[in-house]
Order: sequence, then C-alpha cells, then structure tokens
Amino acid sequence: MASSVSIAPEAQGELDKYDITVIVIYFMLVIAAGIMSMCRSNRGTISGYFLAGRYMLWFPVGASIFASNIGSEHFVGLAGSGAAAGIGVGAFELNALVILQALGWIFLPVYIACGVNTLPEYIHRRFGGKRLRIYLSCLSVLLYIFTKVSVNLYAGSLFIKQSLGWNIYWSILLLLCLTALCTVTGGLAAVIYTDTLQTVVMLGGGITLMIIAYIKVGGWSVLVTEYMHAIPNTTLLAGGSSYNTSCGVPRADSWQMLRHPVHSDMPWPGFIFGQTPASLWYWCTDQMMVQRAMAAKSLSHAQGGTLLAGYLKILPLFMIVIPGMISRVMFKDLVACVDPDICERACGSRTACTNLAYPLLVFKLMPSGARGMMVAVMLAALISDLTSIFNSSSTLFTIDIYTHIRKKASTMELLVVGRVFVIVMTVISVIWVPVIERMQGGQLFIYIQVISAHLAPPLAGTYTLSIFWKRMNEKGCFYGLMAGFAVGIVRMGLDFYYQEPTCLEALIHGDPRPAVVKNLHYMYFAMLLFILTILATVIISLLTAPLPPKHLVRTTYWTRKDFTEVTDSEHIAEAAGVGDGDIKDIHLKSFNSERDEKEGEVTSSSQVIADDTATAALHQPTLLRRGWDWFCGYNYTPAGELSRAEFEQHLRKLTSLKQDPKAKLFLNIMLLIILSLAAFMYTFFSVGGIYA
Repeated sequence: MASSVSIAPEAQGELDKYDITVIVIYFMLVIAAGIMSMCRSNRGTISGYFLAGRYMLWFPVGASIFASNIGSEHFVGLAGSGAAAGIGVGAFELNALVILQALGWIFLPVYIACGVNTLPEYIHRRFGGKRLRIYLSCLSVLLYIFTKVSVNLYAGSLFIKQSLGWNIYWSILLLLCLTALCTVTGGLAAVIYTDTLQTVVMLGGGITLMIIAYIKVGGWSVLVTEYMHAIPNTTLLAGGSSYNTSCGVPRADSWQMLRHPVHSDMPWPGFIFGQTPASLWYWCTDQMMVQRAMAAKSLSHAQGGTLLAGYLKILPLFMIVIPGMISRVMFKDLVACVDPDICERACGSRTACTNLAYPLLVFKLMPSGARGMMVAVMLAALISDLTSIFNSSSTLFTIDIYTHIRKKASTMELLVVGRVFVIVMTVISVIWVPVIERMQGGQLFIYIQVISAHLAPPLAGTYTLSIFWKRMNEKGCFYGLMAGFAVGIVRMGLDFYYQEPTCLEALIHGDPRPAVVKNLHYMYFAMLLFILTILATVIISLLTAPLPPKHLVRTTYWTRKDFTEVTDSEHIAEAAGVGDGDIKDIHLKSFNSERDEKEGEVTSSSQVIADDTATAALHQPTLLRRGWDWFCGYNYTPAGELSRAEFEQHLRKLTSLKQDPKAKLFLNIMLLIILSLAAFMYTFFSVGGIYA
C-alpha cells in the first residue's frame, strides 16, 4: 500500500552504504540493551517490570526523562515551529526546565512516600473508591493511543517519507515491532537502558548538526539578520504561484520568546498562567514521565534525575529550534512556502511545509555516515517515545484496570497481561496510521500544545489540590474533573470544527471562526479551565463531608512523613488494587505487616523459600515453560522469592524519604542554580528581543 503523500525531489535525500552501516550498528546496540535488561531477575515482580525494581541511579533516570520527552515530534515539530515563527516555541522547553524541579521537590516526595506504582493508584489511595482511579486510567490510555502515539507516528512517518521515500506503512510497522520488542521483553528497565543510549545518540547527532548548520549559515549575527529576510520566492518552483501575497514574511517578534499579551502567538500572561498548568500535567502528573523518576533508588537520585533532565532541556532551543530557523534561511522556498499548490508539490500538504525544516538540514548538510547517524537519532527519538508510551500504558492497564477485572490475578498473569497489552496497542497504532497520514497540519508541536490546553488543566488542578489541600474529598475531585473535562471537550470540538485558516485563506476569505474561538487564545483558555476546575473542586469539597484520616497518611505534601500505621486491611487491599496477598510487591504491604497474619499467610522469607523449594522439587517445569518464563521475566524459584523479599526491604527504606544531609544540600544548591538560569534565559530572550 503506497502513501498518497508526494514529495518534491528537492526535499528528498539518499542514504549510502556508510549511512546504512551506522543505522544497523545503532539498532544492534539498542537490541543488545534490551537483551541485557532481560537478564535482570527483578523483571519477575510488578515493580521490577513496571518500575525497573526502583534501583535506578540519577543519570539513567534523567536521561530517560529527557529521551522520553524528546521524540520525533520534537525534531520535526520544534524545528518546524522555529522556521515558521521564530524562537518563541523555545519557551516551552525552558518552562519544562522549571516544572521538572516541581516534580522532584514537591510531587515526587508524596508519590514515593505512598509507594504507589501509578498515579491513578495515588488518587485512589488519596480519596478511596474506584471511579476516579478507573476513569483516570482509561482516559490516560486513550490519550496515549490517539494523541501521543498518533503524533509520534505521524512525525516519524513524515520524516521517513520526506527524507528517504520509503513506504510509510512498512517503515512504521518495522519501527513498531522494534519498539514493542524493546518494551515487551524487559519492561521499564529495558526502556531506561535504551533511553540512556538514545540520549547519547540524540545529543551527539543533534549537536553535530547544530554546529554544521551554524557554520553554513555564517554564524549567529548573520542568522539574526537573514532570518528576517527569509521570504519565499513563490515563482521559483516549477509552475509558479497563482497568488501575489505578503504571507510568508517572518514575524516582527521572531527573535522574542515571550510576546505581546494580546496580538501575538505567544502571549506572556497566557504562557505563564495558562501553559504552566498544561506543563504541570505533562511533567508532574502524567504516568509516562513520572514513572521514570519513580524508578529511582532513592529520593535523592530522583531529584538528581530531574535536575539532569532540566539541564538537558536547555539544549533543544539551540539544537532544534534555531537550526529550524537556519533551515528557513537556507531553503526558504521549500520550508516557508505559502501557496497551497506549491506546498502540495513540495511536501504533500496544502497547509505548510515547515515540518520539512529538520529533515532538509540532515540530508543537505550532513556528510556520508553522519547522515546515517542523524537518521538513527530520529529513529531513536521515535522508538524512545513509543517505548515510554507503551510501557506506561501497560502499567496503567495492568495495575489500575485489569486488577479490578481479575481481583485475584497472580503475578505471572499480570506480567503476561502487561506484555499482551503492549502488543494490542501496537496493532491499534498500525491500524491508526492511515488516520495519522490525513492529519496534515502547519505546526505539529503547537498542535500538541493546543490539545493539551483542552484536556490537561483539569488533571493538573486535581493533582495539585490533592497534594496541597487536605480538605479535598472524593466528590470534589470527581465532579471538578467532570466539570473541567466537559468544558474542555466542548472547546476542543469547536476548534476542530472551526479550524484556523492559513494566512492566504484569511486574506482571501477572511476568518469565519466565532469570536470565542478566534479571540480567546488557547493559553488563556487553559488558564480559565484550570481556575474553573479548582473552584468547582473546592466548592463541592466544602459542601460535602471530609475524608476519613486514613486517606491523608503520607498522601499530601504536609503529611508525607506521617509514619502512622494504617491498619484498615480492607482499605489497604482496595488501595493496592488486589483482594489477596498474591502480589507480594504491591507497595502498601509494607505499611501493614498485620495483613498477612490476618489472612493466614506466611510472612517469613525463609519459610517462603523453603515452601517454594519443596514445590519446585515436585513440579519441575518443562523446557518450553522455562523459556517462556525467562522471556516474561517471571522467576518462580526460591531465588526469585528472595529477590521479592529484598525488594520489600528496599521499598520500606525508599518510602521513608531519608536523604544524606550533604547530598540534600548539594541538590538544593543545584536547584537554585537551575531556577536562576531559567529566569535569566527567559529575560534575555524576551525583554526587547534579540533582533531589536
């Protein structure tokens, strides 16, 4: 099945034998990292598979957070937005630098103190009941499938098609198979190991291309001047243009990051007070990102990981956004095309071709071999993002949804279900590819932010109140979420129905959108939606009964170090999402040592090992079964049970939130430095603008 999107010869590139060799070597390294993680014994536990056993050090944690965020949509979308509108889109990266530290110093201590595996599980422990946990899990899984997976596949397929001319469907199928293999075998450990490798590849390739691009354009001062004159000559391409228009002229504020509060695409009040809640959801309350930090061996390593990821987030502005602007200077008639007919001939889209910016740099500037490295970078970004999404989605489905369907599911069953769900998501993603191909848009990265502005603020408001306000109850949380979701989905429907016209369409036909869509910027809408959700939650919570004290033990910022023992066995089992003691590494067991005795279970590790030794002697598994168990990471041997007992001891130490005083002081100093750096960069790139 061939793609319907045609690409102009000027926009295509070629790979020689050296490029192919580099790509093959890269994939061999990725597969080796996945196989190495399969040899880890702690894949046989729920936390071992879904949270890498919670033994990860700060460097792989930070590298995984960065790699999980910088997907193919960043290389294509950030560079495209830089080409279209200047450095303004870099504000999202600096905002992430700050919000990541809120994760490390505010949200993570509470999540770790609870010992939860998923964020819906935290909400369940905080408020009780089932509807919130199931609702959040289902919503997250659907969002992953139809927004994150869709966007990444679209960006990846766009790069492959425009750069290589390969058939999209076979290319995506191969990438999805490799992605599923990386995730289905080794769990989060495989994801984090491959993320660490891919971070090195992405940074090496991205920085190399950045240096070459800066040299080719003539340096920073030349770029600042030439970008403002990078206006497409619409008569250059074959056939010429049917229109004489002023569209395609760079914005006057292209070199200003935070811009005019009303007449701009990046209004500074809307960004600070509206975009921040959306970013808060992504970095602090989204399973895919938080899961990496929760895999750290201690709170100090988790905070070190957020600091590393924050410093790395400085790079995309210089490594992706500004090279996208360079691409417009060098290939203005392709990247900055305005005429729909010319754009369609250039890249297959009648809207814009700014998404060509980064692939063009790769194939027009990089030498042989280095091109292969950059293709590997793009594939690394795509696979890294998809592995993160698949692993997080399987975690949510297995722990928060499936355990309510099968309350007495064994550890082995849950591990198998987690892998099967990854395969199901892979199939759904392949089926969704034709829909993705039709989702042609001008600025892919801004499209992601608009969708987030419609759906994320209610989630951000809910989690923020849950962390800070002890009086909040289940009814306030649920109905506040419902109110925010209803308003957000209506606005999203209006935005899809009344799509923003292109510059040329607006000149010819005007802007037919209603005022509520046309004049209310999506960032201001996100701010209002965030406030609405908080007000609804506060009012309903105050009008209804407060929660029992058991729901506040170690579930808020103020009670994160509350060592009160929760002795309500029914509440503990419900919050853990299980009805018996089959899943021995579920977090809350460490808070209720009496539960095993009440249910007549044996709690002695030595007795467990002795019993399992006798059982193993009577029931030796077949060779086929042993191979399957190794693939799934399930260890039924006495050594496996000992590993589980050791993990429980490690979990008790982790949830105590104890930190070495010297390490804590060093981390706090680094926190002040990174926050000061973010403030300086915002000021430098926003006050007056570079070009002015």
